[in-house]
Amino acid sequence: MPHVLIVDDDLASRKLARTVLEHMGWEAKDFPDAASALACFREERIDAALIGGLPGYGGLDVCRTMREEQKGPLRIVAYTASAQREQTEDLLARGFDEVLHKPVSVSEIEAAFNA
Repeated sequence: MPHVLIVDDDLASRKLARTVLEHMGWEAKDFPDAASALACFREERIDAALIGGLPGYGGLDVCRTMREEQKGPLRIVAYTASAQREQTEDLLARGFDEVLHKPVSVSEIEAAFNA
């Protein structure tokens, strides 16, 4: 079973993503902050991450850290309410594999993690 981390300061966003991904067969763990997510990432085998809005140590920082420390294949998806087209291109250039825009549909989450 593949493992995914969901990192977002918004509880509703974490719950939606977790429900969808678990229904797809992923083992999902969700975290409201970067520190706890990165601690889990360092301790467990993680195949993918869905990174949303985070105060302080932001999503780009989490992505960069995961890329620097990844031990195998890793899919990282941004989950954002604010990305414009230019910002989407920047997120992809800086290490994300895909960018989802909130509000996101179940089918968009499924497509991002079936890639």
